[in-house]
Amino acid sequence: MSTVRICVCGDEATGKSSLITSLVKDVFVTNKIQSVLPQITIPPSIGTPENVTTTIVDTSALPQERNTLRKEIRKSNVILLVYSDHYSYERVALFWMPYFRSLGVNVPVVLCANKSDLTTNGNTAQVVEDEMLPVMAEFKEIDSCIRTSAREHHNVNEVFFLCQKAVTHPIAPLFDSKEGNLKPAAVAALNRIFYLCDKDQDGCLNDQEMHDFQAKCFEKPLSADDLDNIKLSISKSPAASDVENGIDQKGFIHLNKIFAEKGRHETIWIILRKFHYTDSLSLKDSFLHPKFEIPENSSAELSPAGYRFFVDLFLLFDKDNDGGLNDSELDALFAPTPGQPPFWLETSFPSSTVRNEAGHITLQGWLAQWSMTTFVSPSTTLSYLAYLGFEASGGPRNSTTSALKITKPRKRRRRPGRVERNVVLCYVLGAPSSGKSSLLDAFLNRPFDSLYRPSIKPRTAVNSVELQGGKQCYLILEELGELESAILENQAKLDACDLICYTYDSSDPDSFSHIVSLRERFPQLDELPAIYTALKADQDKTTQRSEKQPDEYTMALNMNSPLHVSVTWNSISELFVTLAEAATNPSTAFPKSEEEPPDRTGMYVALGATACALIAAVMIWRRTTNSN
Repeated sequence: MSTVRICVCGDEATGKSSLITSLVKDVFVTNKIQSVLPQITIPPSIGTPENVTTTIVDTSALPQERNTLRKEIRKSNVILLVYSDHYSYERVALFWMPYFRSLGVNVPVVLCANKSDLTTNGNTAQVVEDEMLPVMAEFKEIDSCIRTSAREHHNVNEVFFLCQKAVTHPIAPLFDSKEGNLKPAAVAALNRIFYLCDKDQDGCLNDQEMHDFQAKCFEKPLSADDLDNIKLSISKSPAASDVENGIDQKGFIHLNKIFAEKGRHETIWIILRKFHYTDSLSLKDSFLHPKFEIPENSSAELSPAGYRFFVDLFLLFDKDNDGGLNDSELDALFAPTPGQPPFWLETSFPSSTVRNEAGHITLQGWLAQWSMTTFVSPSTTLSYLAYLGFEASGGPRNSTTSALKITKPRKRRRRPGRVERNVVLCYVLGAPSSGKSSLLDAFLNRPFDSLYRPSIKPRTAVNSVELQGGKQCYLILEELGELESAILENQAKLDACDLICYTYDSSDPDSFSHIVSLRERFPQLDELPAIYTALKADQDKTTQRSEKQPDEYTMALNMNSPLHVSVTWNSISELFVTLAEAATNPSTAFPKSEEEPPDRTGMYVALGATACALIAAVMIWRRTTNSN
């Protein structure tokens, strides 16, 4: 918020205008001043919360000025309600607070007992207890209370500072004064902050983690005495925490409750805002969804910093060191998030990636899953990097986008050329029962299951593949199920695809005709590189009921013959390498309808270089001749 608008209300002759004048002049004005002062704007200055601009509006309580009063109250961010004697005090509960409610405004109210130099009814503590606390208990809109004197310039600056703080650091979202507890949303936010600061995930903030927390939030060191005082305050609580090993989650929440009870709620807000929380205690949208534009024909991938973050996260939460994350470890890891990404649930995680014998996701599968998530939905990865506490190495100014990178635009040219991307998508097409699901199972190192289960919904599998030369890439295999036609009609879906894998059952005579039919119905598939694969090669090969047999069909397209493989063979892994190589080097798998003109670019470059060299030689010869 850049501006705080304070509406000063109260009965006539309570000293509203004198308070404002005393603030501006920094001294009490003895001369008679006008009954309603013009609007005053105070620019940001040192000591102002959040360095906001403050606008102070004086008002009149006269009946004929009621329309103006109503308009100003509705435009304000905070109301300063002033009383100065018993009559105006009684009017606070009988008229002013009900009047504010009748206008439907939801802004904090600061209650001010002015002209304290004239009263003889005891000290400040007694006035607060006898007058202010009963009204505050009845009207929860009242944020704070204070005694002032414009004549003695007592608490004049402080009362307007309270008004500013009521807007910039409101207590209402944090603390329920009736219950005497922090509100659930505040507790949830602070629990997440505790989680992110507990770097070793041992359930306690040790001394070093507390020092790091202090430096991040308040940008100054935490002295040993201050830390001891914090631990002492926590240990004195009714439900005392053991602070010997550090401050646990319960103690951390109690510490912030103490801040709220003592009126130091700005401390809580400093903590919350350092961790990107808004006034409604939700994370900033710009933090969860930073600007990240992907050019046409490009894709998003994790950068080395992104992979390093997810590796460290996996190792931190693999508490039993079995090389896999079980359900409880995954729940602990996703504790500061809304849960596993919806995209993961759609792809039946963790069955979409590599798991160990116990069914727990491995590090290889964990990285593959995030690689696929970034490829399909980079915004999801960015939001979860924010939830999970990714911090860029360049400091807080660098956002979560440094964990991602954008690949060079992919141009499907038929001449040789490697696509510079490490995550590729391959659609697996074929007739029902051709073996597509078993192929995906084999890709994830699952044992072969002879029981046929038809695929209704699209199914995805992702794993890493080592290419020739030792380079690693992530290959996403997707069978489309009953949505095959709908997806192939969607040009955006085809644009995202790097390769088509046509599969057929070499032992089923009616299997290959489905591929022929697909290519006739969707001629746009010719624009994609493709690999033809004959599955179930361990069974007897049969003649296909098709106009052309598979070998003849691919030969007519100037394509390689179908690869004969079986998921029961150990050599099935070579197919996945072939698919990944074809996706990253598409010229090797393009359907070629006609001979392409030779690429003479290299010849033209060589001729140009030769010509330049001859011209230079002639110029040097002439210069030498002239000098002689």
